[in-house]
Amino acid sequence: MKNSLIVMAAVSLSGVAMAQSSVTMYGIADGGYGKNEYNGQMLGGSTKAHFQSGAGVVTNAVSRIGVRGVEDLGGGMKVGFNFETGLQLSNGANLSSGQGGGFWGRNANVWVGGPWGTLKLGRSVNPSVYGIINWELTTAANYSVVAVTYNWGGSGPRNNSQISYATPNFNGFSAEVAYVTKYDNVSVPGALVPGDPPVLPGKAKWDLNLKYTNGPFSAALTANKMQSYKTNYSVGARYKFGTSFIVAASYSSATHTEMQPNPSGMDNTNAVRRGFSLGGTALFGPFSVTLDLTRDTKNEWYHKKYTNGVLELKYALSKRTFLYGVYLRADGTDNVGIGMRHNF
Repeated sequence: MKNSLIVMAAVSLSGVAMAQSSVTMYGIADGGYGKNEYNGQMLGGSTKAHFQSGAGVVTNAVSRIGVRGVEDLGGGMKVGFNFETGLQLSNGANLSSGQGGGFWGRNANVWVGGPWGTLKLGRSVNPSVYGIINWELTTAANYSVVAVTYNWGGSGPRNNSQISYATPNFNGFSAEVAYVTKYDNVSVPGALVPGDPPVLPGKAKWDLNLKYTNGPFSAALTANKMQSYKTNYSVGARYKFGTSFIVAASYSSATHTEMQPNPSGMDNTNAVRRGFSLGGTALFGPFSVTLDLTRDTKNEWYHKKYTNGVLELKYALSKRTFLYGVYLRADGTDNVGIGMRHNF
C-alpha cells in the first residue's frame, strides 16, 4: 500500500514537470446504510442492516481513487495511462480482493490513440460493459438489475491482460473489440466451489460492442465468448423524451463459466440465463425516480425463472454529489439501502 502511494505521488509530480503532459487524480466516495441479502447469499456477507461501502449491491458505486495521464505527441496522436484502485469507506482498506486481486485491480493500462482510434493494453473495463452503459438506466450502479441478473452481458466487468481497439465516432456509430490470450485468462477461484483446483486452465476470450448515439436515442449490441463456452450477447436501447422521462429496454443471454461463483452447488457450467429488461426514469429537476425490471425467459443457472427489479430514488445536491435510496429485488432476495456519492 505504502509503495503504491509513493509511486502515485511520483507519477503525479512527474506529470507537472512535463509541459505537454498532464496527470490527474480522481475518485469516488460512496457510503451508506442498508441490508444486502443478495451479497449474503452469493458472497458470504451479512444479511443484517449495516454500514455499506465497497462492492455491495445497495451502494451506488465502488469507492475508488485513481490516477490517469495523457501526453500529446502531436499530429492528433496521444498516449496515456490509467491506474485505479477500490476502497472501503468503512475502514479505509483497499478493495483488491473484490477487484481481481491486485492493488490497481480496477484499471491498470496504457493506451495510444489518434484519428484512427485507440489501442489499449492492460487490465481494463471490457467492451461489453461500455456497450451496456450506453443505454442502462442507473449508469452502471452496483444495484443495476441488468448487471446483477445477467452479469454485464455474461462477461463480468473487467479483463486482465486485455488488448483492445476502439474506433473513432462515425456519425454516432462506434465500436470496440478486445482479446485475451489463453495464457493470460486464468482464474484462482479459491473458495468459490469446494474442490476446485487452485488455478483453472487458461481459456482465450474475445469481447466486442457496437454502439450508436444520436441526440435522445442510444443503443448498443455486445457479444463476448470464452473458449469452450457459449457466446454471450446483449442488445439494448434507450430514448429520452425531452427533459422529463427516459425509457430503456434490452435482451441478454449469459453463460455460466467455471470462473464464476456457483452458490447453487449444482454443476451449471455452460448453463445459459436469458431474459429481457424494461424500465424508465422520471426526472423532476434535481430529483429522479428509476424503475427497471428484468424477467428470465430461460434460467439454467438455478432452474427457476426470476423477475428482478430495482427502484432507485436520487436527489442531486450538486453536479458532483447526490443522495440515493434503493430497493433491489434479486433472485428472491430483498436488498435495501440509502447513501451518498461524491465524485472528485
